[in-house]
Amino acid sequence: MRALAFLAVLLSLAACGSDQAAGQSDERSLILATTTSTQDSGLLDVLLPAFTADTGWQVKPLAVGSGQAIELGRRGEADVLLVHSPSAEEEFVAEGTAGGRTLVMHNDFVLVGPAADPAGTKGVPAAEAMRRIAASGAGFVSRGDESGTHAREMQLWEQNRIVPSGQWYRSTGQGMGATLRVASESSAYTLTDRATFLSQRGNLALDVLGEGDRSLLNVYHVIEMTKLAGGRVQPDGAAAFAGWITGQEAQRMIGEFGKEEFGQALFVPDAGKDEFALGS
Repeated sequence: MRALAFLAVLLSLAACGSDQAAGQSDERSLILATTTSTQDSGLLDVLLPAFTADTGWQVKPLAVGSGQAIELGRRGEADVLLVHSPSAEEEFVAEGTAGGRTLVMHNDFVLVGPAADPAGTKGVPAAEAMRRIAASGAGFVSRGDESGTHAREMQLWEQNRIVPSGQWYRSTGQGMGATLRVASESSAYTLTDRATFLSQRGNLALDVLGEGDRSLLNVYHVIEMTKLAGGRVQPDGAAAFAGWITGQEAQRMIGEFGKEEFGQALFVPDAGKDEFALGS
């Protein structure tokens, strides 16, 4: 009888183990490499639980600069990317290891700085504002992290044939939230996406001084990775996320995000639109 009881216990434990293993194998999870702006603004906190509820896919987000997110995709260490550095994205997709690249949403970059505006940037075109900052030696804080924001900043310097350097120019190598705090503490200028600035402005001594230029348009795409990038990539998960975030309900959520708290949407949903018409 004792032997039979012992055997029954073993069989029960084995069954539990099998059930747990089956549960683990049934769980689907993917890695999303995205920008710090989608995390710092709070957008991911709204979208990802809804995506999991709708599809069953769990998501591990890695919030880094767009350049770093693309590099994770290149190494096959992410299943899907949500990024905002169009030139770098196009070059990456042309390499052939990524799948579809689809328009998701946009907002804009803004130039922010101290209310006193020592460089006289308020209301002038973005490239001219950057020229004035450099000419005056007023402080500028850069992310310096190969992010989409950093790439756009460098494009504005290049328009003026300026290579920023010297005591007036500081690079943090950090995300947007941290860079905004450094700029605020040092009464300096910086370029930021509007969403992150609005979500953190209550803790910042910075004003919006430049906005509205076509050159400040900030466009986000979702990029699906394929097995060509690495054997660990899950194309099914990538396709699920890309299809969901460009779907009607997710686009509605993106369009509503921020309205209640900030009085305006932080992102504009763009799935299905003509990208060349954005901001016109």
